[in-house]
Amino acid sequence: MKSRFFCITTFAVVLSVVSQLVAGTPAENLLKKPDEWYRSNEGRAALEGILSWQTEYGDWPKNTDTTRMRTRSGKIPTGTFDNGATTAEIRVLARAFRINGENRYRSAALKGLDHILKAQYPNGGWPQYYPLSTQYHRHITFNDGTMIKLLELLTDVVSDQDFGFVDPSRRGEAEQAIKLGIECIVKCQIEVDGTPTVWCAQHHAETLEPVLARSYEHPSLSGAESAGILRYLMSLDSPSPDVIRSVKAGAGWFDAAKIEGYRYRKSKSGPALSRDPKAPPLWARFYEIETNRPIFSDRDGIIRYDIQEIGSERRGGYTWYGNWGVNVLKDYAEWPHW
Repeated sequence: MKSRFFCITTFAVVLSVVSQLVAGTPAENLLKKPDEWYRSNEGRAALEGILSWQTEYGDWPKNTDTTRMRTRSGKIPTGTFDNGATTAEIRVLARAFRINGENRYRSAALKGLDHILKAQYPNGGWPQYYPLSTQYHRHITFNDGTMIKLLELLTDVVSDQDFGFVDPSRRGEAEQAIKLGIECIVKCQIEVDGTPTVWCAQHHAETLEPVLARSYEHPSLSGAESAGILRYLMSLDSPSPDVIRSVKAGAGWFDAAKIEGYRYRKSKSGPALSRDPKAPPLWARFYEIETNRPIFSDRDGIIRYDIQEIGSERRGGYTWYGNWGVNVLKDYAEWPHW
């Protein structure tokens, strides 16, 4: 059985979609605030917090409330694009500049944008961290919507009023980065026996092959990350023939891979799946590439085919099933089918 990849040459203006596995970060939550809030003392304090957490490279750390002023001395934790970090902070600062006109916000947002543009691989993908890690973080990362969030941000850089301060040169770079990113997405789509399927959560930075991340995140077909990718591709205006083929194949895989009649409960005790004929369809987080069977692992990396065969720590500490494909199939039914 062979896996290979196919290519694309396209450019499209992109609309924003939201497809996340992780909860909104504190910075993302600020985007829900009205303009007046950004002028308030509370709003200005949150903006000072965001400025205080920006690294020397221009990004922000993950799993950190960057809206609260950094009080600890010493080096700022490593910045990343993972778990919604950096993209949300840039959006908040761009909006703050539009509302308040303070150049500090503009400068910090541009520093973050320049970092994103610099971090992109020539093939269009993005790593989790830049400068590059020597570990799996260096690979092209779809996990938790990382690359899609970057592309959505760049789309807004090109077209959204909050980014009206961005100069024509940077806008041109952002447009080119979007084009390369879309090309990379379609090149990474995994083919099994000549049939395009979906994507892995991470792909090799050079070969684009699906690769291992953490010990329990195997090279596989991802029912989670692939949902966000497909919804993004379906948001494109005037998609190329290769994008259209990619979407049709991916939607077909989601329809074939759905699991019906079960409800999932993320828990360290009790069964993870229970029979429920009224439950919406489920998809596994990972499917074995060769067999399309759901796979699970503890931190030892041994592949299991039954979620009850892994220990309680990973069984209750990781999301192994979800309803990710429901919105994919809904969007696909409404997609023009070009």
